[in-house]
Amino acid sequence: MSKTGLTIEQVLELLANNQLRIAEFTADMTPAQLQAATNPGEWSVNEVLAHLRSCADMWGNAMEAILTQDKPTIKAINPRTWIEQTNYPEQKFQTSFRTFTRQRSDLLVVLEKLPRKSWSRSAIVTGAGKPLERTVFFYAYWLATHERTHVKQIRRITASALSG
Repeated sequence: MSKTGLTIEQVLELLANNQLRIAEFTADMTPAQLQAATNPGEWSVNEVLAHLRSCADMWGNAMEAILTQDKPTIKAINPRTWIEQTNYPEQKFQTSFRTFTRQRSDLLVVLEKLPRKSWSRSAIVTGAGKPLERTVFFYAYWLATHERTHVKQIRRITASALSG
């Protein structure tokens, strides 16, 4: 067990299952429902997915840098800042979700074959206050648990849209 309370295997399972749950929750939604917020000031399912893609870009890139370089220095970029440089919020849900699942499959291929010691490879992360040391495990855990929160959000949005 790690300091986070989750094992590598549990993090991998979450990373794999989050995308499956999103597919399950959105299966009966129309394109219009996926694009519409159920309440003013809230995100639509498509906006949540755009946010998840942005996080996957940033934290996935960090893991890639850690695995391909010896103790790199990475400048932190907030996913909310990164999303402004993309067209993710404007993309159709199904197109965006296919890209998200492809990206996730590629990440899982890399992570599932990692030797245990590679999960502790690290980088120095700057640009968000004091420089921090972050590991592959940290980013994978952060991505998986952050997504889990938003998967629950998608479940609430879809349940509300389908019942109303």
